[in-house]
Amino acid sequence: MQLCNISRAENKGDTGTPGATGIYYFDGQLANEGCLCPEDNTLLFISEGEFIFQYGESTFEARALQAVFLRKQILVRYHSVSASLGGTGAGFLLFVLKKSIVQEFIRSAHLQPVCHAPSAMLMVHRPGQRLLACLHSVKAYFTDGAGITGHLAKIKLLEVLFCLAGCRQEQPVLELALDLRERFRGDINSVVEEHLMNTHSLSQLARLSGRSLSSFRRDFQAIYNMPPSRWIRLRRLEKACELLAGTQMTITHICYTLGFENIAHFSRIFKARFGIPPSLVRNNALFQQLQHGRLAGDGAHSLLV
Repeated sequence: MQLCNISRAENKGDTGTPGATGIYYFDGQLANEGCLCPEDNTLLFISEGEFIFQYGESTFEARALQAVFLRKQILVRYHSVSASLGGTGAGFLLFVLKKSIVQEFIRSAHLQPVCHAPSAMLMVHRPGQRLLACLHSVKAYFTDGAGITGHLAKIKLLEVLFCLAGCRQEQPVLELALDLRERFRGDINSVVEEHLMNTHSLSQLARLSGRSLSSFRRDFQAIYNMPPSRWIRLRRLEKACELLAGTQMTITHICYTLGFENIAHFSRIFKARFGIPPSLVRNNALFQQLQHGRLAGDGAHSLLV
């Protein structure tokens, strides 16, 4: 999978419609599928289409005019249902609720940060009329490609927060937005992706991330909603698909490069996951689609916002 990272300081170029830091609009290929790993609490508003969001082994559906709240430092995969069915018209806005913006809102609204831990990591929400009107007003700035710049972006982010505070219906989302506590130290995502093709043990990955093994397991479960050993195995199988479909590497080379025990073990779990042995991938139309980015290849992006 080719990864396209978007930092909090960028929202331009090939990453989507230009806009100010903190507000993003994605449509077309970028909205079709990808990964989100927000560094700050983030509110996503679906302007068109229907999407599936996967947080580990939990799946959520959301459609046009619904909002999805993402807690910071979790990894969520998404894909457009309409795009997978050959349709068009999928798009969403991202509102990155940076700590400085939320702190300014708390001071202005005379509120207090959340002191207890909200349980939800991802919440699908139907906005009330006031919040819906605010979110729609932002979309209009992107229709001509101009985006939102300067102080206007800050005003719009604050307006979103005030809309959340002004309606009882929005209180569950507001509570999540006001939780500013740091959840983890170090960057598990970078450590795991950087060493995905190495044969490091979980203990070694824990040390690389600056954690004990128990802390690594706990933080990993919170980010990925899946035990680390299972997630790494599935991610390596996906990588094996990409290498089989997009390179001329032999099955043996791929097997040992990705740290699998032996060819028999690799072939068995590969078939259990994808329903086809690795020896048949290069002649299979489904996996040729993967090579062109329709399943998990070039069309999938990792968005770090």
